[in-house]
Amino acid sequence: MTTEKIRSFIAIELPQELKQALSRLQEKLKSVSNVPVKWVDPNNIHLTLKFLGDISPEIVGRITASLEDAARSTPRFNIEVSGLGVFPNMKRVQIIWVGLAGELDKLGQLQKHIEASLAPLGFPTETKPFTPHLTLARVRDYARPDDRLALGNLIEGTSFEQKYKINVDAVLLMKSQLTREGPIYNKIGTITLK
Repeated sequence: MTTEKIRSFIAIELPQELKQALSRLQEKLKSVSNVPVKWVDPNNIHLTLKFLGDISPEIVGRITASLEDAARSTPRFNIEVSGLGVFPNMKRVQIIWVGLAGELDKLGQLQKHIEASLAPLGFPTETKPFTPHLTLARVRDYARPDDRLALGNLIEGTSFEQKYKINVDAVLLMKSQLTREGPIYNKIGTITLK
């Protein structure tokens, strides 16, 4: 008998008022752009620290213990949202995101601790530098190059200067179920920082 795998990731939860502000920002962008974009449900927006992929339910306890080790060496800290941006660049927009500011050094340390604590369990260490962001939307593959450019121009001309504080006092082990309507996220575990 094979056990059902769990698609999972590690994230930081966002305050509800920030999710509401991100929803308003999405509505503002939707109202002035007809580029084919898949918007992230505002209730699903979170700060991803590490994507784990499909894991066996038997390893959840070991992952949680590793996260507790990483959390023990990380004090609580604050970050805040800061401006709009895109990946990879304004001429060829693929992902629209909101950036972060504040105690990013502590956020980076937490992410490194998580990477190091999970490596012995067989999770490959991320080779790309950690770029903390909140994904608002992904441009659909069939979007034309001029659509992507127009979207880049729109993003450059749109400000998002609200300062919402995110008190980082825990990390979450999350389960992601992919459905036709979009992903459904559920908490598997909450690990409190020291």
